[in-house]
Amino acid sequence: MPKASDVKKNTAIEYNNGVYIIRDIERSVPQGRAGGSLYRMRMYDVVTGSKVDETFKDVDMLTLADLTRREAVLSYTDGDEVVFMDSEDYTPYNLNKEAIAEQVLFIDENTQGLNVVLVSGTPVGIDLPASVDLEIVETDPSIKGASASARTKPATLASGLVIQVPEYIATGEKVKVNTTDKKFMGRA
Repeated sequence: MPKASDVKKNTAIEYNNGVYIIRDIERSVPQGRAGGSLYRMRMYDVVTGSKVDETFKDVDMLTLADLTRREAVLSYTDGDEVVFMDSEDYTPYNLNKEAIAEQVLFIDENTQGLNVVLVSGTPVGIDLPASVDLEIVETDPSIKGASASARTKPATLASGLVIQVPEYIATGEKVKVNTTDKKFMGRA
């Protein structure tokens, strides 16, 4: 059981009879407290996705959760379920489409580096890589002579995600997209 001061981002903890992943940590040292730091943690429930902001003292003990990440690939979509397949032992993992609606926008059948998050052997979510390569299926025609620092235009990707891309990018090109802020990073 680590102290609150020893916990890092993307760590899973058990809290209030649930399992939460810590996405953000802010440390503050209030004046007048004898050396006691406070850690404000933004946590997300791995089952429901609900957000919780909680503040811990630096000496508070937290319980690490039994969380496993397995590398997987998108297998198929069946109604309101998305099925992923384990890359090592081919185990299928069924997840509700609504629970991972934001992440599904970054996934196609060629997405590499994807992890299914398991709590006690049950799939509860997915972890995306830092960036993904997706093909543009629709955008305005590219403008000849447009510079790299010019204006942007909307582009619809194969997964349905719409991002802003520079004017010189055309339909059919593959682009690298940052999964945290949904921004264009360059050609793939």
